[in-house]
Amino acid sequence: MAGIAGHSKNNDQVAGILLVEDDPSVRTALELALSRQGHSVTSYGSGEEALDHIRSRRPEIAILDVMLPGIDGVEVCRRIRRMDQLPVILLTARGDDLDVVVGLEAGADDYVVKPVEPRVLDARIRAVLRRAESVTSDRITFGDLVVDRGALKVSMAGREVHLTPTELRLLLELVRHPGQVLNRRYLLRAVWDHTHAADSRLVDACVQRVRAKIEPVPAEPEFIHTVRGFGYRFSPP
Repeated sequence: MAGIAGHSKNNDQVAGILLVEDDPSVRTALELALSRQGHSVTSYGSGEEALDHIRSRRPEIAILDVMLPGIDGVEVCRRIRRMDQLPVILLTARGDDLDVVVGLEAGADDYVVKPVEPRVLDARIRAVLRRAESVTSDRITFGDLVVDRGALKVSMAGREVHLTPTELRLLLELVRHPGQVLNRRYLLRAVWDHTHAADSRLVDACVQRVRAKIEPVPAEPEFIHTVRGFGYRFSPP
């Protein structure tokens, strides 16, 4: 394990990044680059070590390489989701659709294709963390679905629904516009701070995850409806 302390704190500094990358040269380069951006970085070369770290000392965000020895990055993400709503970014060397979709379905908040410019990765990290923090206080009820933005809680029929910060932001954005069709490009800007149309898979995968958590029958959604060729509409029953 290697740890690198960042510069003096400022309002935008991340308190702690967990970086999991098995290539020592890439890991060292990313550590140095991110620490220069003002972050505090703790790194590991395996998923097993990373999971042990999370159990004992929770970081603010995890950056996981997909291709790890032993437990791969996607499985690490799945295991994180079973115990925590920690923000997760996946690093993929290939950018294959299958890698990306499987990772997003596992609960990742974002993905970055390697090689990646440190400033680009830094921007994605800060965007994910802003999404985790920028929730205003309000309580919205749609039948059995209750969204409490102040308490950062969602419940369905009286049972708490555990959403990641990105999933919560997506649901809140849809709830803010009931009955309106929101296209994928709009949702990318509003939820992920992205503008590249190719990243629309982020939207589709996140919608699937939210449906799986709030819809009585996800295959026949009652709340989040797909409008083919356009996007999604929140229409509570």
